[in-house]
Amino acid sequence: MAVLPSSPLPPTDKNTLTVTDNRTGKTITIPITHNSIPAIAFKALKGEVPEEAKDGVDTDDTANGIRVFDPAFLNTAAISSKITFIDGDKGFLMHRGYPIEQLAEKSDFLETAYLLIYGELPSKSQSEIWKFEVMHHTEIADDLAKVIGSMRYGLPPPPVPSAYDSHPMSVFISAFAAMGAFAPEANPALQGRNLYIQDKAIMNKNIIRIIGKSATVAAASMRVRMNRPFIAPRSDMSFAENMLYMMDATSDAENYKPDPRLAEALETLFILHADHEMNCSTATMTHVGSSLVDPYSAVAAAAAALYGPLHGGANEAVIRMIERIGTVDKVPAFLSAVKAKKELLFGFGHRVYRNTDPRSKIIRQVAETVFAACGHEPLIEVATALKDAALADPWFVEKKLYPNVDYWSGLIYRSLGFPLDFFPVLFAVPRVAGWLAHWKQAIEAPNPKIWRPRQIYVGEKVRDYVPVEEREEWEIKDGREGIMGLPHYQSRRRLGAKL
Repeated sequence: MAVLPSSPLPPTDKNTLTVTDNRTGKTITIPITHNSIPAIAFKALKGEVPEEAKDGVDTDDTANGIRVFDPAFLNTAAISSKITFIDGDKGFLMHRGYPIEQLAEKSDFLETAYLLIYGELPSKSQSEIWKFEVMHHTEIADDLAKVIGSMRYGLPPPPVPSAYDSHPMSVFISAFAAMGAFAPEANPALQGRNLYIQDKAIMNKNIIRIIGKSATVAAASMRVRMNRPFIAPRSDMSFAENMLYMMDATSDAENYKPDPRLAEALETLFILHADHEMNCSTATMTHVGSSLVDPYSAVAAAAAALYGPLHGGANEAVIRMIERIGTVDKVPAFLSAVKAKKELLFGFGHRVYRNTDPRSKIIRQVAETVFAACGHEPLIEVATALKDAALADPWFVEKKLYPNVDYWSGLIYRSLGFPLDFFPVLFAVPRVAGWLAHWKQAIEAPNPKIWRPRQIYVGEKVRDYVPVEEREEWEIKDGREGIMGLPHYQSRRRLGAKL
C-alpha cells in the first residue's frame, strides 16, 4: 500500500490525486499506486474544532483529520495481496496467476491449496511430500472426538434419543476452537508473539494439520448428526475421497470405496471454493489473525463468519427457493414476483462479478457428472427453467443477474445426499486453504499491525450522569417495546424462569 511522501508531490505527476479541503482551502497531493491511495493521507486535512467543543470534547474528532467512511468496506482495500485476482466485469478469476478454469480441469484440491499458500505449483517431489504430510495429519485427538460426539442435542431436549440435530457448522466451528487447546506449541500467547516469524517449521506443521483435520472434523460433524460412530481417516485416498469415505463407510469400512466420479466431482468443487479474495470470512481470518492469536482460533472465527446465510449459506437458500417454486410451470410467476419485490432470487448475481461467475460454468459441467452417477435430480428441471427464463429476460440481464457458483453447487450437494444444513461445511473445508493462505501472507508481511478500523461517532455529546431515581420511565407498548426488550425478560423473571 502506498504511503504519503514527506514532501508534497508536484501536481503535474499523473500518478497522483489532488484534493482540496474547501473548509480550509488546504490542498494535498496523494500518490496513486496500483490504482489505490493511502487513506491515512486524509489525516492531513484537519478542520477547525467546533465552537461548542472548544471547552469540551470534540466528538467529530476534527483535529485528527478526515476519516474515510465506507460502510461494509464497499471500496476499501485493507491489504495488498498476491493470492487471488478477480475481474468482476469480465467474469475472470485466477489464483497466483493461474485461471480457475485451468486449475479446475488439470489440478486437484491439495495441489491448489499448496499453490494458494506457498505461491507456486509444487514440483513432483514437493507434491508427494505435501500430500503425504496432509493425509497423515488427518486424525483427531480422542478427547477432541469426545467433544464433537457430545454435541448432539438441540430440540427437543433430552432424554429424547433421536434428537441428534446440532447444526454441523456449529460443530465444525466449536471443534476448531477446541483444537487449539490440543496444540499449545502453536499458540503465540504461550510461545511468544514472533513464533510464526521465527519458526517456519511450526507454521508449516500447523498449516498441514489444519488442512488435514478439516475433512475429518467435517465428516465427524456429519456422523454425530447421523448418530453413527466416527470412521478413522484413510491416508491412501485423495482428500475428497477420504472425506466421502469417512462420512459414508459402515462397519464394513475396509471394503468400502466411494464412487470415483463423485470423489472427482467433490475435488473440483473444493478447488472452486478454495479461495475468493477478501470476502467476509477471509477478512475475518485476517482480522482475527492480526492479533497474533493461534490459527485454530482464527479458523474458528472465519468459519463462524462463513456460517451466515449471506455468505456460506447461500446455496442452501437456492435449494429452498427452487423447492418453493416446485414445478417448471410456476417459474414465470416466480420471476414476476421477483420483479415486484415480493420474492428474493437466490443464486443469481454477485457482489463482485458484473458479467458472470466463471465458477458457475465449470460447476454446471460437474453437475452433469454427479447427476449421471446419482440419478436424475428432480429439481434440476426447475433450476434449468429458472436459469433459462432469467437469462432471456431483459430485466434480469440489465441488472446483470447471472447464475453464480451457489446456484448449481446446492443441487450437486443435494444429489450427493447431503442435508441442507451441511452445505456450509462443504464450503468451509476447502476454504480453510484460502484462509490459511491469507493468514500466512499477513503474518509474513513487513511490519504487520493489528487491524483496528476507525469509526464515525454520531452519538450523544458529552452529558452528565443522572441518578436512577431521577430518570424518566420508558414507554412500553404491547409488552414488546422498551429499551433492549426488557419487558419480555421482566415477565420471565416474574414467572420464575431462568434468564
